[in-house]
Amino acid sequence: MPGKRKLTAGAACLVLALSGAGAALAQEDRPAVPVEAVVIAPTRLVESVSAVGSLLSNESVVVRPEIDGRITEIAFEEGRPVTHGQVLIRLDASIFRAELDQAEARLELSRRTLERAQALFEKGHGTGQNLDESLAQMRADEAAAALARTRLEKTTISAPFAGLVGLREVSVGDYVRAGEAIVNLESVDPLKLDFSLPERYLRVIEVGQAVEVGLDAFPDESYVGTVYALDPLIEPGGRSVSVRATLPNPQRHLRPGLFARVRLIVDERLLALVVPEEAVIPRGDRRYVYRIVDGTAVLSEVKLGLRQTGRVEVVGGLEAGDEIVVAGHAKIRDGSKVRVLAPEGGPAADPAPGVADASS
Repeated sequence: MPGKRKLTAGAACLVLALSGAGAALAQEDRPAVPVEAVVIAPTRLVESVSAVGSLLSNESVVVRPEIDGRITEIAFEEGRPVTHGQVLIRLDASIFRAELDQAEARLELSRRTLERAQALFEKGHGTGQNLDESLAQMRADEAAAALARTRLEKTTISAPFAGLVGLREVSVGDYVRAGEAIVNLESVDPLKLDFSLPERYLRVIEVGQAVEVGLDAFPDESYVGTVYALDPLIEPGGRSVSVRATLPNPQRHLRPGLFARVRLIVDERLLALVVPEEAVIPRGDRRYVYRIVDGTAVLSEVKLGLRQTGRVEVVGGLEAGDEIVVAGHAKIRDGSKVRVLAPEGGPAADPAPGVADASS
């Protein structure tokens, strides 16, 4: 009986071996399965974060007089560029000029009085009190003259920086009060770009990063700016961090207040391997693709990185130049013979470069 059991076990092994060999022969005898495939080539891959923001003037001010007065001259054209220090407004200066003349006359008299008091004191004919009073009077008159001179200078209002003037709110002959708005002045080259990102992106935001900007006002154009400042305070309501970038505007056709769509470039890889998403086969917590090696489908485990619409980065398991199956997975298994179909209109093409976009 023991010998009989051994014979039965051996026969079973022989049957299994023969069946495996038969399966292998059957696999070899099967015709090649038609599949679609692509050859993996290194491509540029960009990780980015999307947000919305607004353009702001690099510098912005509303020009206002510091003294009351009547406007005698408007020396700018609305909507036109002005230079730093260019005269914008002149106020009637006749009263202030007279006040300065009066103050300077008093100052001249006090200087001469001080000189006489000094001479008398040195000769012993004057007192120290008279000398001190003359000196104090001269200093008071110097201050009065300086005040009158400053008030006279305030009748001329100049541009504090170069930029574009807006639409004026006054006319020649108007009497304006101190602090009354006259015209806005905007420095528009470069522009500032303000936007906010969720706090989870704080670890990847750095000064000097590039931002790609799209504007609804110019839908066919794109612009590139640079992050130059982060607000140190996280906004407690929305748990977001405020970011400020600069955007060159040499042609001055972009204006403050425009709505902007921002893409902050977080990372860039020039030699990333990107495959079509349909090429990836999920099995549990692992991911696989079929590589084509000498006409045979080889099931290969891969590690994935960034995802984008229709594509995914492979960070392990593939090399540049590998050919992988993108359609026809259901008809093949590991070791199946395959035949690559050419797409309509020509030979199989490499995957196109892509840009990953991790929107906030």
